[in-house]
Amino acid sequence: MLLALRRSGAPLHREIYQALKSAIREGQFRPGSRLPSTRALCADLGVSRNTVLAAYEQLLAEGYLLARERATTVVADVVTPPRASADRAEPSTPPRLSAYAERLTREPWMPPSGSYALRPGIRHDFRYGKPAVDDFPLDAWRRLLGAHARRAPRDGFGYAAPAGHLPLREALVQYLQRARGLHCDAEQIVIVNGSQQAIDLAARVLLDAGDAAVVEEPHYPGATVAFDALGARLIRVATDAQGLDPAQLPPSSSRARLAYVTPCHQFPSGVIMPLERRLALLDWARRNDAWIVEDDYVSEFRYEGSPIEALQALDRHGRVIYIGTFAKTLFPALRLAYLVLPRSLVRPFTAAKWVADRFSTPLPQAALAEFISSGQFERHLRRASLRNAARRSALIGALRQHLGDRIEIAGENTGVHLVVWFRHMRWPELDALVARAARAGIGLYSVAPYYANPPPRAGLLFGYASLSEAEIRTGIRKLATLLD
Repeated sequence: MLLALRRSGAPLHREIYQALKSAIREGQFRPGSRLPSTRALCADLGVSRNTVLAAYEQLLAEGYLLARERATTVVADVVTPPRASADRAEPSTPPRLSAYAERLTREPWMPPSGSYALRPGIRHDFRYGKPAVDDFPLDAWRRLLGAHARRAPRDGFGYAAPAGHLPLREALVQYLQRARGLHCDAEQIVIVNGSQQAIDLAARVLLDAGDAAVVEEPHYPGATVAFDALGARLIRVATDAQGLDPAQLPPSSSRARLAYVTPCHQFPSGVIMPLERRLALLDWARRNDAWIVEDDYVSEFRYEGSPIEALQALDRHGRVIYIGTFAKTLFPALRLAYLVLPRSLVRPFTAAKWVADRFSTPLPQAALAEFISSGQFERHLRRASLRNAARRSALIGALRQHLGDRIEIAGENTGVHLVVWFRHMRWPELDALVARAARAGIGLYSVAPYYANPPPRAGLLFGYASLSEAEIRTGIRKLATLLD
């Protein structure tokens, strides 16, 4: 028998197994035909009998072969699929999807492929959300991870609680009371895989198809996508220089079940909601039996005075669902965030978390608990705030120096991004500028995706946390050259 072995570096018994399976699938061995004995085949191939036996046993286990009396082996009477081909045609009929999947993948909500991938040739990348890796104490973090891995108990390698690692939740209670003025205990906290999972769980627990969800305009697409995919009706409330205007909130007849807000640093405009509006928003939620989802995504970075008090700290009627994340304060790949829930919502949210993915990875939670409780987290925040303040100052200074009165800079003295509006530029011109900048090694990003209907003048979203002051100044100088 001629048997072509590929000699790909795989173990010999796997090579023989693959060659025999391919021959059966391609019809070289017909159903019921007898294969050579293991002794004959090992002599033919010059391998040990155990090697051939291992290949035959795998084919027997998968049902390609049948063992008969007197140690004979025959090909099973089965119809096997053809070997996979890289260029094999897809079915002509579109796949049947759920209504959820149809809504999730329709334009314009489907996120672009590779939207967060590295961009070759981009040396000055003003992408929002890129981590300031050099600011993070990586050595200390590695030591914490290693220490907790070494001393993890035996049951630490099994399933964990869906609400999250209790020491981390306890550490968060102390930190949030101290830094954000929150009123909560560990039982009200659920650890999740990033703020996006927190938003998704809120949507699934609180919304049915046809319900209304209030969102800010401009908006955070991660929230609008989650609500829209579930079939909720989006009620967009315009923001102004003081954030969302409660006077524009819908009446009870709208069946609005929740309002998603970013009061401490509206995304993407960067404005801060004043106390009067916060209280009015809380009153609207109480009167309409609605929930407020407060996404407190970057409030720790405030460069004049202390961070603004969280909306949850003002809540006296249990209407606020608070989302905190470590994506901006530490790094996005950590994939840890948390919900602070009204007591009445703890059980349904914990159940939804269990259904979604059972629990978040325990080891990083254990390391993060010690990172917070030992004071290292807040020391890191102080250092990172100083560096981000310097970066922000460098960006504003470079923009004013090189672009002058051609632009308007928006946003409060907080966060890790700015919005820059061009006074006399429209969107087609901006798209062309973004393309020219990319060819020159500068990563620029339009603010248009954060609007349902973008305003007439064009604008850019500048993230600056991952760049040095020198890189920021050079990037803006090159941008001015492209404009000139």
